[in-house]
Amino acid sequence: PAEPRRAVPPGRSRARSRGAAGAALLPSMLMFGVILASSGLLLMIERGILAQVGPPPLHPPAGPSRRDGRDSPAELELEVLRDTRNRTIRALCGQRSMPRSVWELPPGQRRTVLRHLLVSDKYRFLYCYVPKVACSNWKRILKVLDGALESVDVQGKMDHKSDLVFLGDMKPEEISYRLKHYYKFIFVRNPMERLLSAYRNKFGEIKEYQQKYGVEIVRRYRKNGGNSAGDDVTFSEFLRYLLDEDVERMNEHWMPIYNLCQPCAVRYDFIGSYERLHADANHVLEHIQSPSFVRFPERQAWYKPVTAETLHYYLCNTQRRLIKELLPKYILDFSLFAYPLPNITSEFCRQ
Repeated sequence: PAEPRRAVPPGRSRARSRGAAGAALLPSMLMFGVILASSGLLLMIERGILAQVGPPPLHPPAGPSRRDGRDSPAELELEVLRDTRNRTIRALCGQRSMPRSVWELPPGQRRTVLRHLLVSDKYRFLYCYVPKVACSNWKRILKVLDGALESVDVQGKMDHKSDLVFLGDMKPEEISYRLKHYYKFIFVRNPMERLLSAYRNKFGEIKEYQQKYGVEIVRRYRKNGGNSAGDDVTFSEFLRYLLDEDVERMNEHWMPIYNLCQPCAVRYDFIGSYERLHADANHVLEHIQSPSFVRFPERQAWYKPVTAETLHYYLCNTQRRLIKELLPKYILDFSLFAYPLPNITSEFCRQ
């Protein structure tokens, strides 16, 4: 990206912001749009087609192969997924205009990624945390590894700041050393599922978010919505808000993963996924040689996950035009991490 963009003022109307749609996309997203249009890369990802032969995957397999030398269908599918991710990341990040390091990023983008990279000097790794992708449990693990927490099962509200080391708090030479020599990993999730999880959690349960964001969203997009306490935001209103927001100024819970973790500027050694959370987490823990008593926490009993059926329901009860207009803001997350675009056809929704 050449220059940081100006944010669209919160009160500006959707119609006016549509007129500046080009400016609302990151330069890197525009570049990737060119790549998609010219090579049909997005279509290949959706259909699982690999159109070129490249070097072996960047990321190691999460588990051993079968003893008979043949991989199971699940293992083969996983290898295809990882290979697809690696190829698309290389296709995007190999462009001349893309950043090769965090120092080539505009200041705002650099601050964002550095404050999302957590450091373990003892185990020599960097973890880019992504809200709504099990980051609270990873933070628990970091605290246990550092001795600040006795066990990952300790009950109580998670403190997302104390007893954690952020790469952005270090000196430039310290940052560069760790980026070069430490093991780096990230966990990703289906973009629409992540957005729905953020919506249900923040506007359905967290009063602070209802007051800070919900009240403004309802006031902006609903007639006579001035009396709302912010706890009745609809999913459509939330998506309209995201559509009008400047990507780089978004709250981290719905900012695209690409913007949070900058996979072109930071070369990650492993990309885990929410869909294979425990298997991929165990792979990371084994790689960093964590103590045997440190394990990835089990899901809390009170937690209500977003199921495929729940996502299906919300998407099919939202205007298709709204979802299609929103996709460009998250297209890098879909494409780089090989997630299919949401199926919102009439036939699918009738099921």
